Amino acid sequence: MSPPTSWSTNKSAPQQVIEDSTLFTFLRCQRRAYLDTYGAEELQAEPSDYLVKLKGDSAVHRQTILAEFHPINRPSRHAGDIAATTQATYALMQQGVEHICRGKVAAMNEDGSIGYVSQPDLWIKQPGSSWLGDWHYVPLDIKLGKKPKQEYQLTAAFHAYVLAAWQGVIPLEADLRLRERHYVIDLEKQWPTLLELLDQCETVLTAEQIPDVFISRSRCDMCVWLNHCYDIAQRQNHLSLLPGVTLNRYRHLEKLGLTTVETLARNQPATLAQASGFELKVAEKLVHQAQAKLSGTAIARTDANNCFTLSPEELPSAPIELYFDIEAAPDKDLVYLHGILVVDTQTNAETFIPLVAREPEGEANAWHQFQHVIAHYPDSPIYHFCPYEAQTVRRLAERYGTIIDIDELLSRFVDIHKRIVDAATLPIESYALKHIARWIGFEWRDSNANGAQSICWYDNWLSSQDEQYLNDILKYNEDDCRATFWVKRWLANFAAPLWEEDAEAG
Repeated sequence: MSPPTSWSTNKSAPQQVIEDSTLFTFLRCQRRAYLDTYGAEELQAEPSDYLVKLKGDSAVHRQTILAEFHPINRPSRHAGDIAATTQATYALMQQGVEHICRGKVAAMNEDGSIGYVSQPDLWIKQPGSSWLGDWHYVPLDIKLGKKPKQEYQLTAAFHAYVLAAWQGVIPLEADLRLRERHYVIDLEKQWPTLLELLDQCETVLTAEQIPDVFISRSRCDMCVWLNHCYDIAQRQNHLSLLPGVTLNRYRHLEKLGLTTVETLARNQPATLAQASGFELKVAEKLVHQAQAKLSGTAIARTDANNCFTLSPEELPSAPIELYFDIEAAPDKDLVYLHGILVVDTQTNAETFIPLVAREPEGEANAWHQFQHVIAHYPDSPIYHFCPYEAQTVRRLAERYGTIIDIDELLSRFVDIHKRIVDAATLPIESYALKHIARWIGFEWRDSNANGAQSICWYDNWLSSQDEQYLNDILKYNEDDCRATFWVKRWLANFAAPLWEEDAEAG
């Protein structure tokens, strides 16, 4: 593979620049890379508290890793002058310094129209011949993630590719330091993908038209452009707002001309499955989701015998029912709140019991308090939303022990998210708790509260000891528990006539 051309001070600046951050973003979302380059700043939302926290945590992690390297040199900065900053980095490389922190290097494609700018966390000197002498440099990136994602590996390859314009050799390896491990990236495996990616990125960023909108909750949630893109998607009634429509599935639907909710809703699942290659159950889900969206009503899911898919035994009722929600900080491996809503179904009385770890060392005590509360209601089902609560209870039992049999305890857990997804198709954009509960009519007292914000509040509580932060967490958690109760109650009411019909049919 031939290296690019160096971008030096005696050359004209290229028309378009691709930085390592641009490439990283492009791998996640082409539209965001375009908006970051050309979008109007006033269309961006303010970063969430959680995103600010992640950036802060990332900076602390970076400084911790960099402290392991001595000595460290930093090139002089030339604001806005990429070529001059690159020359300053190159001067340090010519001197053969051991480590260069945030050194910027830049290169160009063959005709000089596209510039590439690389700035890893560290350039590390290694033995081996290059234009510099009997040494060369390899990049080190420091990330807060836990896994060596493709974005990390291709960004490392990009660093090495750009550096080759200045040292004459392309490193075969790059270093990646994550939260828990050190990885050595085999760069040779990345070259074909990198070159293809650069071509794609150049094509998109030099085009006059912005890439189409596509809302993916897992990727879009913390993006500063989300509100802007979401408004467009809503105006278009975009298919990506239907649960189950992934980007890959959307491309298949596009090829079939099924780009609106109306056209998708008119399909027969079997026909769609045959035309698209989707599994029948996937085709059924997509068609029913479109039909529910159009009608604005819930659609019961039935089996091959046209019987309702949820049995009464799967949705147990009792005089006392418990609704359980956990607040946790994954970065601290800490569960700081067990929230339990005790519902007396005979009197309609509701009592919220919060069990808080006021400091991280209090996790064990909160866990033991939780067990004592649960043991007080031995015949009550424990409703929760998604598998996390059950998984976490098992993990805490292994960590701190139990006063009751863990398998017996978990046998009482009822995942209402699984029950509702298996039983009904709802006219909503997501099967997250907030979307379901709000469709039913429930509202959180703090409309902006969420799990990520709860983590920030707990951090603020630890640093300030301001009780208001704990109160905000408790209010949010209580609302989550009540929302879970509302979802269960709605599903029970929805299921009751269907169970009667199935019973009458024999």
